[in-house]
Amino acid sequence: MQTQIMVEVRDLTKTFKGKNGADIQAVKGISLDIRHGEIYSLLGPNGAGKTTTISMISGLLAPTRGDARIGGHSITKEPLQAKQLLGVVPQEIALYPTLSARQNLDFFGKMYGLSGSDLSRRVDEIVDFVDLRERQHDRIETFSGGMKRRVNIGVGLLNKPQLIYMDEPTVGIDPQNRRRVLDTVKRLQQEMGMTVLYTSHLMEEVQEISDRIAIIDHGEIIAEGTLGELIQQIGEEDRLTFKVGTQTVSETLLARFQREVEGVTSASYDRREIADEDSTALAHVDGVVTIMAKRGRKALPDLLRIADDAGLDVLSVEVREPDLEGVFLHLTGRALRD
Repeated sequence: MQTQIMVEVRDLTKTFKGKNGADIQAVKGISLDIRHGEIYSLLGPNGAGKTTTISMISGLLAPTRGDARIGGHSITKEPLQAKQLLGVVPQEIALYPTLSARQNLDFFGKMYGLSGSDLSRRVDEIVDFVDLRERQHDRIETFSGGMKRRVNIGVGLLNKPQLIYMDEPTVGIDPQNRRRVLDTVKRLQQEMGMTVLYTSHLMEEVQEISDRIAIIDHGEIIAEGTLGELIQQIGEEDRLTFKVGTQTVSETLLARFQREVEGVTSASYDRREIADEDSTALAHVDGVVTIMAKRGRKALPDLLRIADDAGLDVLSVEVREPDLEGVFLHLTGRALRD
């Protein structure tokens, strides 16, 4: 009987020695559960501890303290049993370029202990699943980046894992192949009942495919939940941005936006200034009005009417609904690529 929890992480900690001999704690007592059959995404900036965490969960790096269990098997005490349940799709293409797609799959299948008709049948299943039947005998060096990614995914599926870890599998590929990879991730869950541990720097990907998301920063999980649960942490408000050029916006007008338009919770004005090229004085360049509102698109006509009544020249309007990027900025104070 399969356990409801596919991955159980408890107090996972990793400490390295710095150049001066001081301890550097890269991961600080992380605990999390990944349920069987879900797509779970780990999101964090460079240096947040994401790679170290994943390396410990997959058995590539021994933890300083704590443990991770895959399918009930401890990665520190039962590493072989745990790894047998795991498939890995690394960010870097791990294929032999002068071999064909099928020859690569045959080679890695043998590494997993497959042989004979079992191996041939499994490779047939994989080339069909990643939609490379017609190109299976072509050399990898003739493939596009997206096709190489699909073979890379196929290698990770050869041992029929219950859990597959995918490290930024859409990096460096065109939009069409990116779409195919994301569809493949969802098929792994829907058609095979597989559990997927996914990492990406592209928030729109994580939003689209994830059942649950963990945000990691400075070696700690700072938030976890569904996209809806995470958005609730910052409030379900839209952000409306009006660029107003060189005009000055009065406090009276800002108060009027809040008082007269239903759903508006705040309005602020930011006068943006830069140094003039020919002097050290500050030169005014433009201003931005930022309005937070529930159902922002519904509020927009009334906001524009009031702005027009006040003689405010609105040069452009942007309406941004609550999203994962807003959550990330709220929690960490910086963009993911900072």
